Amino acid sequence: MRIGFFDSGIGGITVLHQALRLLPQEDYLFYADTLHVPYGEKTKEEVREYILDAVDFIAAQKVKALVIACNTATSIVIEELRTRYDFPVIGIEPAVKPAIERWAGKQKKVLVLATNLTLKEKKYNDLVQRIGQGESVDSLPLPGLVQFAENFVFDEEKMVPYLEKELSLFDLKQYGTVVLGCTHFPYFENSLRRVFPKDVDFISGSIGTAKHLKQILELKNQVNQGTGDILFFKSGVKVEDTLLLANYHSLFEVLDKLS
Repeated sequence: MRIGFFDSGIGGITVLHQALRLLPQEDYLFYADTLHVPYGEKTKEEVREYILDAVDFIAAQKVKALVIACNTATSIVIEELRTRYDFPVIGIEPAVKPAIERWAGKQKKVLVLATNLTLKEKKYNDLVQRIGQGESVDSLPLPGLVQFAENFVFDEEKMVPYLEKELSLFDLKQYGTVVLGCTHFPYFENSLRRVFPKDVDFISGSIGTAKHLKQILELKNQVNQGTGDILFFKSGVKVEDTLLLANYHSLFEVLDKLS
């Protein structure tokens, strides 16, 4: 049985990339809801329906676990999915807690970059408040990065001016850690490093999510049951176009260079 991965687009491949490192002897199904991307600019009700339809399709493929590799989707519907299906459903959330713990008492702030919908959701705001240092966390939506990624545009010379413009009202020297709170954003880490001071670090929830997946499969004695094969689907249609498949696999090479 395969491990399912779901995202609104190709951002979830950044999480799948980490899973492949930890669990290379598994088979995977990656579902990108490209018909409706980006989620971050749509209403909560619309996105919920898209996710439920997609996960119904994934469930019909007989997966042994599902990773919701999308911060926006996790924030909206993760608890509902867990009650709806009998396989483990693993979500991802902005890595605010480890970011704050790193800088507690050191007079540095945390900046969370995410989508509009993630930053507006109760789940995210509860997360910040629960940690108890809401005044140490700033946030900024960067929906343009989702569109750049979906168009396979990663050229730093195009990204840096966009980022400089979006971040122009922030004093970047005050931040210790930048949280990449959308799974599309790790593709742009090199561009972000060119904009922020050199001592700023970057963190995402991808590694923690992949580790959680591995722990759950180990507890269920369901590890090492495949060969690393990946099936790709776009909004319920299997991807068989060789050029598009090559583009998907090229994303793993982009991520390898960032490691």
